[in-house]
Amino acid sequence: MNPDPHARPVLVVDFGAQYAQLIARRVREAKVFSEVVPHTVSTAELVARRPAAIILSGGPASVYAPQAPALDVALLEAGIPVFGMCYGFQAMAAALGGTVAETGLREYGATSAAIADTSSTLFRGQPAQQSVWMSHGDSVSAAPPGMTVTASTAGAQVAAFEDDDRRLYGVQWHPEVVHSTFGQRVLENFLYAGAGLAPDWTPSSIVQDQVARLRAQIGDAHVLCALSGGVDSSVAAALVQRAVGDQLTCVFVDHGLLRAGEAEQVKEEFVAATGVDLVTVEAADRFLSALAGVRDPEEKRKIIGREFIRVFEQAARDVVGLADSQGHPVQFLVQGTLYPDVVESGGGAGTANIKSHHNVGGLPNDLRFTLVEPLRDLFKDEVRKVGLELGVPESIVWRQPFPGPGLGIRIVGEVTAERLETLRAADAIARAGLTAAGLDRDIWQCPVVLLADVRSVGVQGDGRTYGHPVVLRPVSSEDAMTADWARVPYDVLAAISSRITNEVAEVNRVVLDVTSKPPGTIEWE
Repeated sequence: MNPDPHARPVLVVDFGAQYAQLIARRVREAKVFSEVVPHTVSTAELVARRPAAIILSGGPASVYAPQAPALDVALLEAGIPVFGMCYGFQAMAAALGGTVAETGLREYGATSAAIADTSSTLFRGQPAQQSVWMSHGDSVSAAPPGMTVTASTAGAQVAAFEDDDRRLYGVQWHPEVVHSTFGQRVLENFLYAGAGLAPDWTPSSIVQDQVARLRAQIGDAHVLCALSGGVDSSVAAALVQRAVGDQLTCVFVDHGLLRAGEAEQVKEEFVAATGVDLVTVEAADRFLSALAGVRDPEEKRKIIGREFIRVFEQAARDVVGLADSQGHPVQFLVQGTLYPDVVESGGGAGTANIKSHHNVGGLPNDLRFTLVEPLRDLFKDEVRKVGLELGVPESIVWRQPFPGPGLGIRIVGEVTAERLETLRAADAIARAGLTAAGLDRDIWQCPVVLLADVRSVGVQGDGRTYGHPVVLRPVSSEDAMTADWARVPYDVLAAISSRITNEVAEVNRVVLDVTSKPPGTIEWE
């Protein structure tokens, strides 16, 4: 087993594909560590990373267009195994002397591919006909010298090529999407047979790798962990405790923005299971005062992030008691930042800043902690597996994702104590309804949003009312990078709606959000 899979990752070069993150996920599902890098990274930088292999993603451009992302042929001559997909396949062909042209034979969606050699590196063990997912207008009309054509379709006579001597491979389709029926097998054949990699990116190896990294980073210093009781912070805390033991103090901030019963779960269940040293800070009044009068969602996020840090700094001084000669805290701060948090917060070249996140983009400039982010490279499903490996209770591991700013960003409008109680009551009913229906693991999460600045007309008790609407936002997803609205059975939705409007006096209307991501985000704010 590679003791540090990060040392030689599979690099996914992003040419602007909507599926670049999905490619990285599929590589990890094959138990090989991967990272996404922008196509603007130079060949010298890529080679300097000593990648175990390189995957060239799809993209919207035509390889012969003037502004199309270029592929340096030197990268293909560096002795690194390379696999091109869609645009990456065409870019390889053009760089190596093949011909890419607009043939007029476009293919989109499910397409039948004829495999010329079912014993080849990419296609061994697969049928001679398979359904693949295409999305291309240009085609490779002539393969580069030295390449063996191993697949074709009606619209692409050169739909795949291979060169075992140079360890260069490519397919015109998207093997990373589930609609390519043998796509994962093709990808794994490249990783295992083409690149010679071992499937050693496992929960056990992740724990071993991160424990070693944490010990090297932290040394004998003291560490604070921002424990919310959610999946991410709980697994991060368990990892750090595994690494440095009693050097860790978990601080749970009861900021008044939690859902019903969550504070008790943190204080009792997580502590009992892990034995961590937990300090609770009651800070609801502080957060509510800071949020008074604030309606802008970005401002709310920044305020909540700022107050979190200030509370931890105070906890370091008052509870942990570690300070330098100037009275500044010197310990580390653990946060449960995930890979999607980094991407959505503009944490890489070419990424858009969709929203700030208190784990990434909402921290004050004068932060006096050194951040420890042991989950920064992981997707949510990987975090859950690591949590189970560490013995974190299943009730916490399988909790639905909950945003760091809590209910503060599920109230559209000003956050007040009364509105929080209203939303807490509605949220508890929705969660209970989904649990009773056995849907907890079928739904990625179900934010309940209070439209506090909106009043709707209703009739309750033979009288006209002007109550608040609440929005149910059940979604299905793998990693929160993309999501679709979950098709919850109508009878379950009806039961939840009836209970909310009967039991929560301030609410007289329940609506369902049926927007996918994109174009919408999962959270409303």
